[in-house]
Amino acid sequence: MSPNLVLLAQWLAGEFDNYPQAYDQPAWFVSLRLWHRPLPIRINGDLAIFCEQANSVYLDAPYRQRVLILRLSAAWPAAQIEYRAFRQPERFKGAGANPSLLQDLTPDDLEALPGCQLNLTQQGERVQAEPPLNAKCCFQYSGETRQVILGFEASPTQFWSHDRGVDPNGNLLWGAIMGAYEFQKRQDFAAELPLRAS
Repeated sequence: MSPNLVLLAQWLAGEFDNYPQAYDQPAWFVSLRLWHRPLPIRINGDLAIFCEQANSVYLDAPYRQRVLILRLSAAWPAAQIEYRAFRQPERFKGAGANPSLLQDLTPDDLEALPGCQLNLTQQGERVQAEPPLNAKCCFQYSGETRQVILGFEASPTQFWSHDRGVDPNGNLLWGAIMGAYEFQKRQDFAAELPLRAS
C-alpha cells in the first residue's frame, strides 16, 4: 500500500466547514459542512472515502453523495482519485454524520463516472488533485446530464474544493466560481480507515 496515498486518505478523512470564509464573504460563499467518511470496505483493494455536504442551515438535507477511490500505486506521480456515484443515493443520504448507513455498502452499490478522475501531485504538506487534460466529468441529476469540473487541494488540516458546475456552453453555474471553497477540519475520522487488509 502506498504510504503517500494512506497519508492523503488520513488528511481527507474528517468533518469540515468553511464558516470563516462564508462569514467574511457571504455574497460569494455559502456556509457548508463537508463530510469525508472512510468506507468500511476497500474497493478493489483501494481505500475509498464517502463524501457528502450540506448547507449549514439545512444539515438535515445533505446532498452530493459520492465516493472517492484512492488508487494505490507505488508511483506517486501516477496516483489517481476516481469518483463513483451511488445507484441509490437516497439509501446512503446522511451517512456523513451517521456512518452506520455505510455498513452494508458493497461495490455493487456504486457506478462508474466516466471522465471523473483526478491526477495527484504533492508539494510539501499539500496535495493537488486536477483533472487530466480534456477530461469531461458528467453525471445524472434529476433526469438531466450535468457536467462538473473537479479539483481539490488537501493538507493535514485543510481542504480546498475547486469543484464547479458548468452548463452545456461551458458557463459556470455553481461552486468555486470566485475561488476555492476553503474548508477547515473540525473532526478527524482517520481512525476509521481500513488500513489492515481483510
